[in-house]
Amino acid sequence: MSDETSPHIASPINSSVAHSARIWNYWLGGKDNYAIDREIGDQFVGIFPDIVDIARSSRAFLSRAVEYMAGEGGIRQFLDIGTGLPTVDNTHQVAQRVAPDARIVYVDNDPMVLTHARALLTGTPEGVTEYIDSDLRAPDRILEAAGNTLDFDKPVGLMLMNILGHIVDIDEGRAITRRLLAALPSGSYLAVADGTNVIRGMEFEKAIAIWNEAGSVPYTLRSPEQIESYFEGLELVEPGVVSCPLWRPGPSIVGGLREVDEFCAVGRKP
Repeated sequence: MSDETSPHIASPINSSVAHSARIWNYWLGGKDNYAIDREIGDQFVGIFPDIVDIARSSRAFLSRAVEYMAGEGGIRQFLDIGTGLPTVDNTHQVAQRVAPDARIVYVDNDPMVLTHARALLTGTPEGVTEYIDSDLRAPDRILEAAGNTLDFDKPVGLMLMNILGHIVDIDEGRAITRRLLAALPSGSYLAVADGTNVIRGMEFEKAIAIWNEAGSVPYTLRSPEQIESYFEGLELVEPGVVSCPLWRPGPSIVGGLREVDEFCAVGRKP
């Protein structure tokens, strides 16, 4: 990610450098990736096979969190930053199944994501699905552009899925999150998921080191306590900060749950 990315002009696609969105797409079984992404993805899996379960658990949490916010939380607007490549059960699909009139703004700054998002991230006739080419490190730019689609006088669901780990400085990550939340009214929600090192420890750390050497954007594992710090001033939704499979799982899968090094939470702005 780069703060120099224009909200209107995408930089050329570089197929010789691995990119997190495309590697993630590969782990989820997608086709929108290059040889370098598959190479790094396979190296990562060879060291840390759990990454595939982490990717799938993270996607499943996104679905349950959006379903909760759109259903029980009554949210009709979502700001999803760090969209990644479209796969299954994207934010707008889940939200608009619950509320067809939901409005979703996606934000990412990878040109390949931009191309696919414009082609594939289409929603219901009653709702709105828009895309902003921008960077998490430019929250004011994001808010200004998103304000053309979202009404910031009404509650918003803010999605920061596997993106805050790309902000190496935890204090900068907290400051960005606070700035985004400050623009949202009472009744808004924040959903966060990021990698941790509390389940498999050094195995994940070694794999992340390979990622950081080869990938275009470094990633930093966080502790559950650090993830919780993003929710300062918010009311955490039960069960709080937990491994993704443990966040409000469906009754049919409770018995088969296994914790992974991806922790998550949802919080409500009072």
